Parts: sequence; structure tokens; C-alpha cells
Amino acid sequence: MRPVVCLTLGAAAATMAFAQPAQKPPAFDAAEIHASPHSSQPFMSGGILRGGRYVLRKATMVDLIRTAYAVEADNVVGGPAWLESNRFDITAKIPPDTSPETAPLMLQRLLAERFKLAVHNDTKPVDAFVLSMGKGKPKLKEAAEGAGAPGCTPQMMGGGTPGSIRVSCHNVTMAAFALQLHQMAGGYLTMPVVDKTGLQGSWDVEIAWTARGALQMDGSDGISIFDAVEKLGLHLEAQKVSEPVIVVDSVDRKPTDNPANIAQALPPAPPAEFEVADIKPSAPGTSGGRGGFQPGGRIDLHGVPLRMLITLAWDLLPFDDIPGAPKFIDTANFDLVAKASTTMQSPGNGPPIEIDDLRMMLRKLLADRFKLTTHYEDRPVNAYTLVAAKPKLKKADPSNRTRCKTGPTPVGKDPAAEQGPPLFQAACQNMTMAQFAEQLQNIAPLYIRYPVQDSTGLEGAWDFTINFTPVPKNFGGGRFGGGGRGVAEGGGGGPRPDPSSSSTQAAPMAAEPTSALTLFDAVSRQLGLKLEMQKRNMPVLVIDHIEEKPTDN
Repeated sequence: MRPVVCLTLGAAAATMAFAQPAQKPPAFDAAEIHASPHSSQPFMSGGILRGGRYVLRKATMVDLIRTAYAVEADNVVGGPAWLESNRFDITAKIPPDTSPETAPLMLQRLLAERFKLAVHNDTKPVDAFVLSMGKGKPKLKEAAEGAGAPGCTPQMMGGGTPGSIRVSCHNVTMAAFALQLHQMAGGYLTMPVVDKTGLQGSWDVEIAWTARGALQMDGSDGISIFDAVEKLGLHLEAQKVSEPVIVVDSVDRKPTDNPANIAQALPPAPPAEFEVADIKPSAPGTSGGRGGFQPGGRIDLHGVPLRMLITLAWDLLPFDDIPGAPKFIDTANFDLVAKASTTMQSPGNGPPIEIDDLRMMLRKLLADRFKLTTHYEDRPVNAYTLVAAKPKLKKADPSNRTRCKTGPTPVGKDPAAEQGPPLFQAACQNMTMAQFAEQLQNIAPLYIRYPVQDSTGLEGAWDFTINFTPVPKNFGGGRFGGGGRGVAEGGGGGPRPDPSSSSTQAAPMAAEPTSALTLFDAVSRQLGLKLEMQKRNMPVLVIDHIEEKPTDN
């Protein structure tokens, strides 16, 4: 099931991105900062004004800078090696009537005061896809005056091929449309998209294309994002362009201590819950699950198995074993229509519910309506250990950032000529083996369910790249929901993309060409390492009790 998500245009205008205020920026009333706990989905979430608070979760320093200055992650340069590895949670109390445009300025001040962040503006050549005018007159419609909040809404095309995607954008500038293309067509556009059309004003745009992973399967019916853009009278081409960048001069790895009265200034937020929820058994013959998120904090699901609701609520895989689960969680299908409380909704076209909040809301709903009770306990599971065989690794340059750039393999000149779906690539630099082992669960979640243990014995940091088939053979289904970008296309159904760094740079170390490699083959052949399965005790969700039918609405 693919949820329909409204994409925001972010904190706004490019003019704000590099403005250095002459006076001191506005400030949050109070702010708490702490290191993020371990997560199987280490991607930033939040950045939305809601309930008198501004919350950012699992944010690297690059995430924080790009959010504060409204730039792409690739346009944040310089700084220490840890800039993309350490993650932070920030919860801030905002003054009344704070606008979405003001919050990033407050974040700029917070970073300067608590992390001693110092930056300056510069211009540097970067790899990008350039959106320019094509042949003839562009087939775009000027937005009507007072057309409402700008935004783009992606959805699967009704009656189309499985990989067909249609996106409707309303009242968007070309700069905003370029940004949306990068976010929505990540399977093709592995670098930022830069607007060079010269078109002024706001536009309504309808565009449809075939997800890169389905392009070959759809044959003559498929259309790449490049051809879809050409049909609009525009053109997309990879180029090296000079772009404004934020240069990090200095920053502290550890923020200053939180204020002593932070618990009183920022008491815990009310529990996340649905304001109203209607859940009932699906009509006979209804199965498969359809629906998704709607604007305004509404969720509309039909024919959803009870297992699917549980896996979403606890971030499990659909085929995960759940001890204590009765058989009916796989056969009982339900329709769910729910609306978030007004305190959970964001103004305008912003995402109505964040995935972390949604999980907690579903947990409470299942507990209230199905009398579900659970606990975690350590049980032996099949987990992987990373060991050295004949390592093929390159010593890292310690001045480079520690990171793994992940995403589909860079698109070729003719994506339709690719043999099979695109491979997934992880290009890692300045990475220790312990850090790589920790990253593997995120890099390949359909292969690696539990954290990997490093037993390579290799010291120091390394540069390397692996390319592999993102979906294992005979895989029965992907993660329901997920916490990725929430975009139309993440590269053909592979591992979750990283919204904070969606572009794929040149690999630090050339990987051997391959057409269909499992993760295990890729680690062995390309890195000279090995993933061995072992029994280890890990926390496992156990169901104590669940009713087959929900209580009455």
C-alpha cells in the first residue's frame, strides 16, 4: 500500500535561505536538546509548528543547518567529520503567533547559541540536474490569483500500470517545482534539481511518469521522468553548476546544557491520539489494503489486516514473527477512518501527522478498541555478524565526513535500456566497521531485521561502495508505511531513502558492475567481508492479549 501524502514547500523562500539578519534573530521561548536514541529509521522528522511547539527528531547537524537556512543537504559544505553521523532531538516552545517563516530563524539562533555554530555564505560548483526551457512553448498553466497554499500531491494513477505516478502541483514557482521533482522522483534524480527556466510567477503543473524500477517492465507504455518533463516543454539534464552554499566554519559536537528549569518550561506534550476514529470489519471479499493519509489529519484505510495495523504501530516487517499473536490477525480485515486532534495538525498543506506520532496513536487505538496488551522480552533470533574474509577496502581520508550516501544507482543516459530494476547503492566514506555494521540495518532493511554486530577486527576508517538488489528474492512484501521522505517514488521499492541526503555522489571506490546481487553477495564480492547468521538474544514484541473484534464505535 502506498499512502498519498501532501508535500510541503518547506520553510520558504530562497531569499531567506542566505539572508544574514542585521539584528539578532528571534528566539524560542525555551528549548531542550539531547542526543537521539537508537532508531531503525534514522531519518529526520518534524520541523513543523504544532501545538505551540517546534520539534525536530533524529536530526544530524547537516539536517539542522539545511532546515535553518532552507538549503539542500548537498549545499552544506565544510565542517568536522561527524556532521552527518551524530543525531539530535530538539523540542522548542514557540512564542504565540510564530509563523512557519520565523521558526527557521529561531533555529539559526539556537544553533549559534547552543552549538556555537558559525557559518558563512559562498558559491561552489555542485553536481545537479538543471531544469531549463525545452523546445517550443512550455505546456504550463499560470496559477489563478488567490489560488491557495502552494503544494504538490503525488498519487498512484487509477487504472494505470503498477509503476505509474501522477503528480498535481498547484500555485508553485519553478524553483519550488524543481525541489519537488527531486523529492518525488528520487529513483531518477539522485542529485538536486536546480531551476534555470527563467519562468517567473506561480504555475499549476500536471506531470505523470513511470517509477524507474518499473520502467523496463512497462515497455512502450513506460515514460521516464526526463521524457515526462520534455512533454511539459521543459528539459532536465545533469550538469555542474555554481550554487550558493553554506560553509560550516566551526561547530561544537556537544550542545551546551539544557536550562535547569526546562522540565517546567517544556512539560511533556499530551499523549498523541486520534480525536475520532471509526473502525469496523471490512465487507466480505475486501482485502489487500488501500487508502492512506489525507490532508487535514485524516486517515482512510480499507481492507487492512489487523497484522498490518500492528506492524505499522510497532515498526515491524509484515512477515515478522510476533509471539503470542493469534491466527486471526492475518485473516481479520478492517476499515479505519480516523481524524487527528487539532493539536496534532499543522497549518496549511503541511503533513498532518508525523510517522512517530502516528505509531503512538495507532498503539493507543489498538489498546482501546481491541484490548491489545504487549510487552518486550529478550528472545533468541537470527541476527547477523560482520566478519572479515579478504577485505577490499580503501583507507579513508580523515578530513572527510563520516557518512553513507544511499539511493538508487545513478541513472544512465537511457534508463529504459537498463537490464532489470536499478540496483541500490551505498557509497560510504570515513566509516569504521562498527559504524558500517550499525548502518546495515538502515541500508538494507529488507535483508537485515536486527542490528549487526561487528567482528571484523578491522581498525580505523574506510571508504567503500556496494551495489545490490534492494529487494531479496521471493520477498513477500515491503514495510507498510515507513518513515522515509513520503514521496511518490523512492527508487523502485527498495530500502528507505534518506530524506536528509537524497543525492548520490560519485562512489569513493569503484564497485564491480553487476546486474542482480543480493546484499550478502555484494558484501562478499565487493568488500571482501561476510555476513554470518548467528543466534542472539534481542528484544522482541510479544502479544499478551488481543480481541478479534473491536469495541463499538
